[in-house]
Amino acid sequence: MTPHNPLPRFSGKALAAAYLLTALIPLLLARLTSAAPMDAWEYAAAAMGVIALWGMAVQFVTSGRFEAVSGQLGIDKIMAFHKFAASWLALALVLHPLAYVFPTWLDNPDLGWIRLRFYLTDPAYRTGVIALSSVLVMIISSILRDWLPWPYEAWRLAHLLLGALAVLAGLHHAWAVGRFSADGALAWFWGATALGVITVIGVLYGWRWWLLHRRPWRLAAIRQRAERMWELDIQPAPGTPAMDYFAGQFVWMTEGKRRFPLFDHPFSIADSPQRPGLSLLIKEAGDFTNQIGHLPEGRVIGIDGPYGEFTTQAHPAQAYLLFGGGVGIAPLLGIIRDMVARGETRPVRLAYAVGQPANFACLEELRAAANSLDLKLWLMSEDPPLEADMTLGRLSREHLSSMLEGLDPAHSKALLCGPGPMVVAVSDMLLDLGMPMQNVVYERFDYAGGASSRQDRARSRNILGIGVALTAAVAGFALSF
Repeated sequence: MTPHNPLPRFSGKALAAAYLLTALIPLLLARLTSAAPMDAWEYAAAAMGVIALWGMAVQFVTSGRFEAVSGQLGIDKIMAFHKFAASWLALALVLHPLAYVFPTWLDNPDLGWIRLRFYLTDPAYRTGVIALSSVLVMIISSILRDWLPWPYEAWRLAHLLLGALAVLAGLHHAWAVGRFSADGALAWFWGATALGVITVIGVLYGWRWWLLHRRPWRLAAIRQRAERMWELDIQPAPGTPAMDYFAGQFVWMTEGKRRFPLFDHPFSIADSPQRPGLSLLIKEAGDFTNQIGHLPEGRVIGIDGPYGEFTTQAHPAQAYLLFGGGVGIAPLLGIIRDMVARGETRPVRLAYAVGQPANFACLEELRAAANSLDLKLWLMSEDPPLEADMTLGRLSREHLSSMLEGLDPAHSKALLCGPGPMVVAVSDMLLDLGMPMQNVVYERFDYAGGASSRQDRARSRNILGIGVALTAAVAGFALSF
């Protein structure tokens, strides 16, 4: 089966432009609304409140669950933007009341503090305080997620509820005491925003819940492929349509009675669309995955997808360098299987790194693929004992130089999937060896931060540029009166 659904055509620049243009809509509507004259700082405060409220609503769309938004960016990029946007929206919310009282504080500090306490304690402004508090708790709990004594699903539920509370409380605050939002076009805009947020939540947790139960899949077989690593053969149940996907994409999976979007987890497809069904390669690494090897055959599975752009179709090239670390081999295994099924003729170089040889998965299959493809393997293990074609240690610059021999870096693409430190080290070394940054593509499913590559830092600068543009919009609004 060959996928016929094209990947979304929205580039990062187009999405950034759309983000900024839609941010200007509520500011323009506010500018066209009559209000009592204020100090420039108070106009800036109003603009920050408008931008923050609009941005909180948009966060529901930049959650990585809408392929039209994240399709060509990849889950790493869209989640990096989601995190950065949360930071500047929280900053705007904190500065919103402070900017209102700043002129008063300059004239009379004691009166300024009285005015600030009034904003924070008066019942008329309570929903604004609730919105601000919800956002701060949401961000703090996200930063501390790995240290909090609660399951991942509980954190996701809290994140959803706090986000919805922040937006709805913020909308009430705008309608109740907003200088520009009480009536007129901006009030109607906020009404449409509320409807949009409710619709998005309904799609994410209502419509998709219905699809998970309306179109079930079944666990046809489960096999252990390496130490604490399992391959699941999942087939559509009778009446469930087959899935169109590209090798390298991923799905969100749930199982049994827990088929609800709050309980799903992302897993790369380790399969070719030429074969019926799906294969997922899953490592025991958490509350959910630690039980994966005990799932009985025939268990009902919920599949939501496909997602992602970690594919050769999204990144055409004359040759490919594939780098997998641990269970990060999963999407690359799918790409290799698809190349074998299609009779790929382009050069392929695969480096597969693990902690010890027992962690290698589907090794014989990869060795066999080298007999039918223009494929060369580099098998790296940090610990012995080694087989004849394995190398002790980690991927080095020398290994990467060897992989690039005979290939043109400008017309080759590197696809990396694995632990963050490995991805960072390899991606930076590839840049040092002359591969253009846009030719290095990686996927980590790791949103917690940590080490960053040069590509991560370049991406952060681009995202910060959007924040600077929003700041300029706030300043322009304040100075336009």
